[in-house]
Amino acid sequence: MKTVDLCDVKKIVQRYRDKKGVLIPLLQEIQSEYGFVPEESVNVISKELGIFPVEIYGILTFYAQFYLVPRGKYTIRVCQGTACYIMGGKEILDHISNKLGVEVDGTTNDGLFSLERVACLGCCGMGPVVVVGEDFHGRCTIQEGEKILEEYRVKGTE
Repeated sequence: MKTVDLCDVKKIVQRYRDKKGVLIPLLQEIQSEYGFVPEESVNVISKELGIFPVEIYGILTFYAQFYLVPRGKYTIRVCQGTACYIMGGKEILDHISNKLGVEVDGTTNDGLFSLERVACLGCCGMGPVVVVGEDFHGRCTIQEGEKILEEYRVKGTE
């Protein structure tokens, strides 16, 4: 995880000064830089742009794209839409959660994985579906979930 440098945050904020409707793109850029939106950056944005912290947190907590805590190198999303759920998605999610030792929306202690429950990925015909980063794994089983975890563990340590 990259250390938060307030000078870097201020440089990013300065690029958005005197522009309208910049809060979401500004937060996206900060998250792109750090992998999440650090609390310290909210304070800098508030002071530099004259926006109340509560307004900033309102955006951060409303949109699912923003994270307030560091995320893992790989985000695992397990579909829980009706088709995936019926075909074993819940069991796969529970198994991965137990295997990683994290709850849903948690991140492993080594910072390698974050686990998310997703309402629907729109690939019902491929269910159950597990997505790691941008890689879709359809017709997943618990055994295939094990293989996926191992594959990304190896990639993560290279």
